[in-house]
Amino acid sequence: MYKNWHKTPSKKPPQRSWNQDEMKVIGWCMNKNIKVSISPDWKDELLRWKIEININGKVHIDPNRYDDNVVYNKFNEYYKYYYDKYN
Repeated sequence: MYKNWHKTPSKKPPQRSWNQDEMKVIGWCMNKNIKVSISPDWKDELLRWKIEININGKVHIDPNRYDDNVVYNKFNEYYKYYYDKYN
């Protein structure tokens, strides 16, 4: 039997509740193949979040990094931008 001697790094995403308007915008974008996601930037010394925007399979990475308390604000800002642009 093999043992895993190295623990995989992990970071839980911050908790957030979504309101009905936010869910409408996010759902519309996802149906149009526009997806925004967050993931930890393991190379960032503060372990902040990076944001990826996937539009029809083409991935764009926000060059900035975000703390727990602001990452979902930017996440929603991206969804709202694409909703307003294409709707």
